[in-house]
Amino acid sequence: MLGIAIWLSSCCPSAKPPPSSAAVEPDMHVVMVHGFLEDGRNYKMLRKRLEEKNVGCHVIRLEPSDGRVGIEALAESMKEQIHEKLGPTQDFSIVGYSMGGLVSRYYLQNMEGAKRCKQFITVATPHHGTVVAHCYFGKGAYQMRRGSKFLKQLASTEDNLGNMPITSYRTPLDLIIVPSTSSIWERAENRRHWVPLHPLMLNVPTVLGDIEERLMRDRES
Repeated sequence: MLGIAIWLSSCCPSAKPPPSSAAVEPDMHVVMVHGFLEDGRNYKMLRKRLEEKNVGCHVIRLEPSDGRVGIEALAESMKEQIHEKLGPTQDFSIVGYSMGGLVSRYYLQNMEGAKRCKQFITVATPHHGTVVAHCYFGKGAYQMRRGSKFLKQLASTEDNLGNMPITSYRTPLDLIIVPSTSSIWERAENRRHWVPLHPLMLNVPTVLGDIEERLMRDRES
């Protein structure tokens, strides 16, 4: 009987073979911060590109998404979510879209986030405000108005970013960041792409390819 059992086991392999390979841990991480009245779904294409290269992508949820509680409060939530997703020491890069770029800046410049961040990329972010912010209520909208006290204070702490590589993307055809030159940040390397609409900035292959290339430099360094 023992011989038969051995013969059967060799001829009839288990229905659940062991996995061919173990899951590979990401060797770099990117934190993604969405914009005004969004939830992060516009990062779908960028996430797909990066995850195919074994990059850990972590989308931060800003609530309420209209920023009515103020950018400082959203940055505090961002800090807590990063700690939950990545722990207290893991380094990462940040991609901040629109309002998310300002939230990320506050976190980096005023909440010691720069100590962990390897690279910072903003996309269509109103670094110098936008007149469109006058069309909405709430603290966050007020803070994004041109010449606001918040933006002046934010500019005063830029030195806390140290030597971090920073890139700012904009489109001259932006109808949300008005004027579009508000996305030009003197501290950053500024990249201009002729994208027809503000929401499309994270859906254009030329922009996504450029962002991906810059992020991959972190892996090589």
